[in-house]
Amino acid sequence: MTDDLRQPSDLPAAAATSEGLSEASAQRQSNDLAQFQTLFERMDEGYCVIEFIDGPHGPLSDYVHVLANPAYYANAGIADVVGQKVREMVPAEADAWVETYRKVLLTGIPVRFERELERTGRYLELSAFRIDPVERRQVAVLFQDVTRRHRADQELRELNETLERRVQEEVEQRLRTEEALRQSQKMEAVGQLTGGIAHDFNNMLAVVVSSLDLLARKFLKDDPQAMRYVDAARNGTQRAAQLTQRLLAFSRQQPLRPEALNANRLVAGMSDLLRHSIGGAISLEAVQAGGLWRTHADPNQLESAILNLAVNARDAMPDGGRLTIETANAHLDERYVAEQVGVLPGQYVMVAVTDTGSGMTPDVLARAFDPFFTTKEVGRGTGLGLSQVYGFVKQSGGHVKIYSEPGQGTTVKIYLPRLLNDQEEEIESQRVPLVSASQGQETVLVVEDEPAVRASSVDALTELGYRVLEADGGEAGLKLLDSHPEIALVFADVVMPGMNGRKLADEARRRRPGLKVLFTTGYSRNAVVHNGVLDPGVDLLGKPFTLDELAAAVRAVLDRAD
Repeated sequence: MTDDLRQPSDLPAAAATSEGLSEASAQRQSNDLAQFQTLFERMDEGYCVIEFIDGPHGPLSDYVHVLANPAYYANAGIADVVGQKVREMVPAEADAWVETYRKVLLTGIPVRFERELERTGRYLELSAFRIDPVERRQVAVLFQDVTRRHRADQELRELNETLERRVQEEVEQRLRTEEALRQSQKMEAVGQLTGGIAHDFNNMLAVVVSSLDLLARKFLKDDPQAMRYVDAARNGTQRAAQLTQRLLAFSRQQPLRPEALNANRLVAGMSDLLRHSIGGAISLEAVQAGGLWRTHADPNQLESAILNLAVNARDAMPDGGRLTIETANAHLDERYVAEQVGVLPGQYVMVAVTDTGSGMTPDVLARAFDPFFTTKEVGRGTGLGLSQVYGFVKQSGGHVKIYSEPGQGTTVKIYLPRLLNDQEEEIESQRVPLVSASQGQETVLVVEDEPAVRASSVDALTELGYRVLEADGGEAGLKLLDSHPEIALVFADVVMPGMNGRKLADEARRRRPGLKVLFTTGYSRNAVVHNGVLDPGVDLLGKPFTLDELAAAVRAVLDRAD
């Protein structure tokens, strides 16, 4: 007999054991039910069981709540839902709820989603699963109120959209402002041009009208046929006069509002605007002079002038480059201003804008300040930027000069009068006396490709007492150097066609070690050095230079020991 076979005498004991197991199982089930009931009543999330029923809208077209915990009301905001049909609870939104839960019932695939319960305005996060078997037609739903989180997310999205919209509006406003600035500058230049034309045209019309009146009065008053022609001419001149009056009205200019101005602070304050205007491919450098004098100018117009020059420089550097803005104190003496129209000698504050762009040819340079003249393609420029700069500087009693060479960039120097307590007396007292013509006796070789500039340099050095030889380029300069061993200094332009000034100096010093060389250029000193055209430590005299500055520079180079 095996152990699995029990004797009849063992049955009472087995029965007692089975009865004990049933009691233990029942106790466990009772405990589980109590725990479930406690969880059901105390959980924060809402919980319900819905049972699908057939309705007027077809099979499984409605459901009734058969079970719901107390948190249902706390989360959904609807009380006493047990026994309620969804189409009675929320008739306006019942179709969407039925469709979602019926799919769970039929497929058995649980679902998680978020939806607004429109009746109460609560936004719910829900999960639903089928209670098997499917024949029970029941779906369990667990959910919680996430209205606060949803509103916070919505506010964040709206804030982002608002921020994007504000950025777009700011960009559009900036574009409108820039367009208004360009239009204002265009109208200012057009006004100046049309105002001058209208004034001159009115003068001519006055002659015509007067002549017609005299003709009619003295010779034709008794000739009806001739008077018809005179009256027709008078009518034409009257209409022309009305047109010119409109042009004169259009050309009215806003007065300048000058004030004591520190150009260093103005340039520093424009750095962000300039960087935005020129773009990331162009580096911006500011070289500010210590002890810079103040000037008396309209700060808004000066900012506009600098911005115009920066934009022109940007367009001349499509592949990137360097933009240098330099300030300095400057003296313009009588010898320099004698060759300039409308420029007074004295002390000035200089603001120079230099780029490393394409530069200008001589014919372009000659017309650079002309209104409407531009080398840009159609739609890219009005041709009025430099005209605006010129008009502002001249109206402020200043001077503007452009130095440019093709392929080497451009420097535009603005000179504004220094602000003095007693300007007339101060200018007179600060004017530097002319240098005596007997300060030098050495031989100087001037190498400059521009005939007018070369002639002025030769005349200036001759005036200073030096013996001067001249050459129009590097190759001609080397020939003179070989044939004139008495040459003590070479005064050479940096940028010349063929052999430039630096190559000339290197070859000259190879042939004549220890030869003194002084460079000159139309670019600002700092810009040239920083742009790498010249190495640090070379002797450089920037154009335009006064006779005193030329004398001092030449003497310093000649007198310096090797």
